[in-house]
Amino acid sequence: MKQRYMLSRRGVLGAFVGTALLPATSRAERKMSYNEFFEVTRTELFIPGLHPSHDGLVIAQLSDIHIGRGSPDGRVISAVRMVNEEAPDLVVLTGDYVTTKRDPYERVPALLQGINAPTYAVLGNHDHYTDPAYLRRGLEGVGYTVLQNEHSVLRLKGADLNVLGLDDSTTHNDDVEKTFKANPTGSRLVLAHTPTAAKKLPPWKGMLCLSGHTHGGQLHVPKLTEGIFTAGGMPYVRGLYSVRGNQLYVNRGLGFGRGTVLPRLNSDPELSLITLRAIG
Repeated sequence: MKQRYMLSRRGVLGAFVGTALLPATSRAERKMSYNEFFEVTRTELFIPGLHPSHDGLVIAQLSDIHIGRGSPDGRVISAVRMVNEEAPDLVVLTGDYVTTKRDPYERVPALLQGINAPTYAVLGNHDHYTDPAYLRRGLEGVGYTVLQNEHSVLRLKGADLNVLGLDDSTTHNDDVEKTFKANPTGSRLVLAHTPTAAKKLPPWKGMLCLSGHTHGGQLHVPKLTEGIFTAGGMPYVRGLYSVRGNQLYVNRGLGFGRGTVLPRLNSDPELSLITLRAIG
């Protein structure tokens, strides 16, 4: 297929309107084929309580990959390649690796393997609809840490980063009390597939929660899409939000879009790169 530079002005403008709070720039980073395309967003966030050693720490996030008919293999391979080129300090995968029981589960670790940075993952609602135990084993088999209402500590730049992974709340598998049982302080990062899980977090702790699930609205018409999602109980569609004193970033996801069974409008697939900044 002919290679061409895929920069959608419409997609950039739509994303900007939909994320008025988002201090980020978005751009296509490479020449990509039709089925490889995704957009890279860069966001700088100031986090209260972040350890000074973690100032400048970069997190790469991929979400809603939907391997199979929902996401061309080339897009996943290209996203993993770009993650490694960016060399982030940490990579997070926030769920929905497949869509239905007919999808090729075995290709999940095969396509996602090879990320060089420490990688943490949580499961999404579609993972629970299919085979969560198999998907967890597959991701752990390529060296990634899967958190289901669990807390892990990663030593980065001479200080501890607490990574807390909530299991999926859409399927009622989340347990906030269990996840926060250790009551971690200092640098804390929460992973939760469904954005509304952020409302359940301990309030006013200055934490950052990364999620996905919404595909940025999938078919995004500013205000209209947000109104429909809010009426359906999902007020967090894309980008950055403040939720009860914590910050929430909603990734638009990698799957479903150009070259797949379900189109996107003003909501291009996303690889998000988030730089953390300490306050004070």
